[in-house]
Amino acid sequence: MAAGWQQLAVAPLFFLLLLLLLSGSCHATKPNMLNVHLVPHTHDDVGWLKTVDQYFYGDRNDIQHAGVQYILDSVVDQLLKNPDRRFIYVETAFFYRWWKRQSSGEQQTVKQLVNEGRLEFVNGGWCMSDEATTHYSAVVDQMTMGLRFLNETFGPCGRPRVAWHIDPFGHAREHASMFAQMGYDGFFFGRLDYQDRTRRMLAQEQELLWRASDSLRAANGRPLHRNIDPLTFALDKNKKNPPGILPNGYNPPEGFCWDQSCDDPPIRDDPDLEDYNVDDVVMRFLAIATAYKTNHIIMTMGSDFQYENANLWYKNLDKLIRYVNARQGNGSRVNVVYSTPSCYLQELHRANLTWALKTDDFFPYADSAHDFWTGYFTSRPALKRYERVSNSHLQTCNQLEVLGGPVSRNGPFGEGNSQTMKKAMAVAQHHDAVSGTEKQHVANDYARRLADGWRHCQVLVSNSLAALTGSSAKRIYCDNLNISVCPLTESSKKFSVSVYNPLARPVTWPVRLPVNGTVVPVSRATREVRKNRGFAINELVFQVQAPPLGFSTYSVSLLQDGPPPAAATKHRAPTAIQNKVFTLLSNLETGQSISLTQNFYWYNASDGNNSESDQPSGAYIFRPNSSTPFVISQRAKTETVQNSVVQEVRQWFAPWVSQVVRLYSDSRALELEWTVGPLPIDDSLGKEVITRLDTSIKTCEMFYTDSNGREVLQRKKDFRPTWNLKQSEPIAGNYYPINSRAFIKDDKDQLTVVTDRSQGGGSIHNGSLEIMLHRRLLYDDVRGVAEPLNETSAIFPEGLVVRGRLLLSLERPPAAADAHRPLAQEARRWLPGQRCWSLGQPRRFSGLQAALPPAVHLLTLTQWDGDSVLLRLEHQFQSRESRVNSQPVTVNLQKLFSTLEVIGVSEMNLSANQWKDEMIRFAWTPQTGMHARTHKHTHTHTPVYLTGLLRLNCLVCTDQ
Repeated sequence: MAAGWQQLAVAPLFFLLLLLLLSGSCHATKPNMLNVHLVPHTHDDVGWLKTVDQYFYGDRNDIQHAGVQYILDSVVDQLLKNPDRRFIYVETAFFYRWWKRQSSGEQQTVKQLVNEGRLEFVNGGWCMSDEATTHYSAVVDQMTMGLRFLNETFGPCGRPRVAWHIDPFGHAREHASMFAQMGYDGFFFGRLDYQDRTRRMLAQEQELLWRASDSLRAANGRPLHRNIDPLTFALDKNKKNPPGILPNGYNPPEGFCWDQSCDDPPIRDDPDLEDYNVDDVVMRFLAIATAYKTNHIIMTMGSDFQYENANLWYKNLDKLIRYVNARQGNGSRVNVVYSTPSCYLQELHRANLTWALKTDDFFPYADSAHDFWTGYFTSRPALKRYERVSNSHLQTCNQLEVLGGPVSRNGPFGEGNSQTMKKAMAVAQHHDAVSGTEKQHVANDYARRLADGWRHCQVLVSNSLAALTGSSAKRIYCDNLNISVCPLTESSKKFSVSVYNPLARPVTWPVRLPVNGTVVPVSRATREVRKNRGFAINELVFQVQAPPLGFSTYSVSLLQDGPPPAAATKHRAPTAIQNKVFTLLSNLETGQSISLTQNFYWYNASDGNNSESDQPSGAYIFRPNSSTPFVISQRAKTETVQNSVVQEVRQWFAPWVSQVVRLYSDSRALELEWTVGPLPIDDSLGKEVITRLDTSIKTCEMFYTDSNGREVLQRKKDFRPTWNLKQSEPIAGNYYPINSRAFIKDDKDQLTVVTDRSQGGGSIHNGSLEIMLHRRLLYDDVRGVAEPLNETSAIFPEGLVVRGRLLLSLERPPAAADAHRPLAQEARRWLPGQRCWSLGQPRRFSGLQAALPPAVHLLTLTQWDGDSVLLRLEHQFQSRESRVNSQPVTVNLQKLFSTLEVIGVSEMNLSANQWKDEMIRFAWTPQTGMHARTHKHTHTHTPVYLTGLLRLNCLVCTDQ
């Protein structure tokens, strides 16, 4: 749009639609026959048993035979030999690498295959993200990166039309919502609960409409679901139970795998040979070609890292198509074609039917009665936290690249970039990365990539701060403040602290710096966990205020005329800690008071030696031996520390479990800082450690968890909204992913727990909420990783120690979201570090003219190209969760930035790969509505996400 576009409304949830019209590349089907769509594909994990590099190059085949570069080489060669052949590809991270290594002639050949629809991209993100443990902001980023490459390389023909999540272990409602708003017409996934699968098979609900949000409203207040619900397909991978939605899942049908890794016999079509088998192959194929709701079915022909020798596959598929279709002359009603998911989807749309409707999600996922995939919600908790911190690092790096201008990429501290971190974060969203289901050496590689990305960002951030402050003083980044380690502050008597706020509103937040003056003593638990990495005996604790999208600088000096007053320390249990808002646990402002007890417990992990099932707990599976956890200690040794800024109760439950209960003077949340590990295994028992909050709140077996950090879903113990659950695992079967918050409530009180990483949890007892913190297991759970989840490191050879925080908020239910929404943002804050002080630099800077309204979150601000930046604003409140903040809000973009002038805006879809006013996609109708039609986006609604490319002028420019 033109520069005159100044104001946009933002409403609860985003509405961004896209449909790409198919270009006639689909093979003709026959209306009076059963049309079988054969989809050749490969599933290439962006790390799992091998690292990303090892998978691409085909290294370490002693672990797993897989080489992605050879797959792409072979597929392209075979596609050129027969124009009828088709192939789909998913993981842009791998394709990007391969593409860069091709000659210009080979690239032109591939572009021709894409333009003709013979090579089709599906999903198109940098990876196939996990759906339980990822945060929506990181998912949007990784999808944007992959889709941008495809868009810029192949144009409209390279734009994926369907989302393809055939391997993640359960499916989140927020993912379906994001995919719809990225413009996908359909969503194919590969795993659903075995009970749900059986029910859908009987009800013929293999395809469904997934209504992923009730927040979207048109201008007249009516829902706009018909234009945003994606048609969803389950290609179930489960082979342990009777045939369901598709018996082969994303694998080929049994007996029809012709990869070099398979043992099925090829089609031997020489009638003079004794082992001629064409008739047998055709009859077996016709037997599995069963009609579904329409006269079209889809069969995936491929699997993990297949098609390294694509000739094996295509030679046999060519024969299969030819000989099956030849039977039509003898009365067969089966027609087989090479196809893609988008071609299959087009045929279903032409059928003009109505579809079953779903409004919840697909968690938890079980593939058998005692096999619930709920352990990975917590697996590798240290990596999960590091990924979340790295996402905050990336957002700050992106923002300061824009605010600092070109000098941020090449300035006084050298060459810096944000691209390395973007790629590392994108890879970390893979469903065997942040999920914690990879081998240990692969987890180490993911962490190394994130660290390398942050190293490049540090240079960029230093350059940007130098440009914005006018000072080139050296910047020191203290990345280990959670264990009171920062060499500069420990050894200096005078230094300055710069605190950056990536949020679009001002924040007040406590900072804790390790020093050797007399202030708050470093806790015993911190001294033990940091080992010899730091030596400060005290911490300086003070409140900082940082403006929106800006920083504040504070000068710190050791007093020469005597130390400041020491914090009072008492070695006894306190009666209460209290500020002007909270006393433990009452809200003085609202007059609320609840009974609350909290303790730590551990479940004994099953070793598989059980009469009911031989399934052990592992990286994927959570299966405790008993429904009653062991309490770690009934009593804790305590001491209290108090000063004018903070009150702390330090608790020791065991040598491997401790906690600090912390209340800051102006905080509306109670902080629980837990330290767990190394988990003892000298008793040969695997342990899964939880903390449990037991309250007087009357929950009626209800509790609530977020979906990928955004909207909140209601949960109920031993219940599934779409089928009658037969519960066989009373603990694991009631665990759900918690990405950023969970809460319990009744009519009067709501207790919200905000987490600092993705974790698993549930409400097993009325009025209680439990969250799993750490896992250490001694057996593999037989899901492919072939390695027990038993983490150690050079620093912690006896077992990993993990530290984290929970923030507790007590509010009246109608106002609770007004507290927990901003609280969850602040829990992801980033303090970029400490640096030396130099005279003359500004002590405060804000990149905004004024703070955005409380309902609006600045999700993305990143450099797009030399002339434009990508901006995403979102309405962060769910429909009807706040009387004040769930209402539409108006934002004036021309009055947004303090140092930059907006001279033009072009609105895009959520993933920034299509102009908003050009988006067209299929509309699907639920069984109670009108028939489907094609919908072109119109501006009759108020979108939750505003995604736009901004063209800017610099108002206050640095020397660039």
